[in-house]
Amino acid sequence: MFFLLNILGVLIVVGLVFLCSPAKRKIKWRSLLSLFIVELLITWFMLTTSIGTWIINKIAAFFSWLVSCANDGIAFAFPSVMANDTVDFFFSALMPIIFIVTFFDILSYFGIMTWIIDKVGWVISKISGLPKMESFFSIQMMFLGNTEALAVIREQLIVLKSQRLLTFGIMSMSSVSGSILGAYLSMVPAEYVFAAIPLNCLNALLLASILNPVEVSKEEDIVYVPPKEEKKDFFSTISNSMLVGINMVIVILAMVIGYVAITSCLNGILGFFVHGLTIQKIFGIIFSPFAFLLGLGTHDAMYVASLMGIKISTNEFVAMMDLKNHLKDMPPHTIAVTVTFLTSFANFSTVGMIYGTYNSIFGESSSSIIGKNVWKLLVSGMAVSLLSAMIVGLFVW
Repeated sequence: MFFLLNILGVLIVVGLVFLCSPAKRKIKWRSLLSLFIVELLITWFMLTTSIGTWIINKIAAFFSWLVSCANDGIAFAFPSVMANDTVDFFFSALMPIIFIVTFFDILSYFGIMTWIIDKVGWVISKISGLPKMESFFSIQMMFLGNTEALAVIREQLIVLKSQRLLTFGIMSMSSVSGSILGAYLSMVPAEYVFAAIPLNCLNALLLASILNPVEVSKEEDIVYVPPKEEKKDFFSTISNSMLVGINMVIVILAMVIGYVAITSCLNGILGFFVHGLTIQKIFGIIFSPFAFLLGLGTHDAMYVASLMGIKISTNEFVAMMDLKNHLKDMPPHTIAVTVTFLTSFANFSTVGMIYGTYNSIFGESSSSIIGKNVWKLLVSGMAVSLLSAMIVGLFVW
């Protein structure tokens, strides 16, 4: 019965996103079905074979090394902060952006990044039948995270039309950053975190193609290469990259602080009228039907629904800290779907981060496409988290 609920959940999530699509006739169902089959194979490979786990761990180790390099730079400027056992979000998750953006801009300078985008994007687009850039971006988000991935391909994005820019914004709701994987792994089982990472990114591509289908001609489906006359010297390039990185850090920090503060303010207002009522509890009630569709019993479903409310109104860290204290009392299926659902940046703060990133890269005129379509970002983010959790749930009982 619970397995059938899990399958029904997949159909309902995809169906609801389809109902929200403004251009239903443009959806390429054959391409999306191919992508979904690939996801099932990837999940099976990662959760049931030792080779799959080894590959994911090696990739994660590379990005952990990048973060450690970034931390060396941060420690030089803030040695007392980085020496602490616990490091604030600003230093652990945001400051590494400066180095990560610079590192990948160096790869772009020598043409390495452009080549990878073209080849990897070609492979994924051949499988899915979807555009190269969107296909590559879904892979790039796996360990870079949303804001870092957007910054790395900003030269590619600048030449795109606004409707395609919206697609990248929608997809950006469903990633995590390699810089915070260590924090996740200290709280929840690693195998489900690693399972969630590729599923979230491929589901982001799948659902964005339903929610915002865009026709891309062969002439437009290319990787943009800046003219030689626009290419600066090496040291000017990396210096500019560092300035882009610190600008992003400041903008993102402002958005995170503002949205968390707004949530706290709303909770205070709600509590004035109804004692104990919070935004988190409201969203928990709203998402409780979806918790049942994860294939959970009544008790587990209500608890997981409360974690969903915590995640969307604050962030996944708060929810994971709560989950950590209940893992011993939960069955494997509940742990698998809950951890997978929580492993993403899909919440209100992330909308602010994406808007801030677009604003810093493109300016106010192009970033308005995000402000006008906030509901699409939220629908996509939550739907991707649910779909990924439901797919993992099919393999763990």
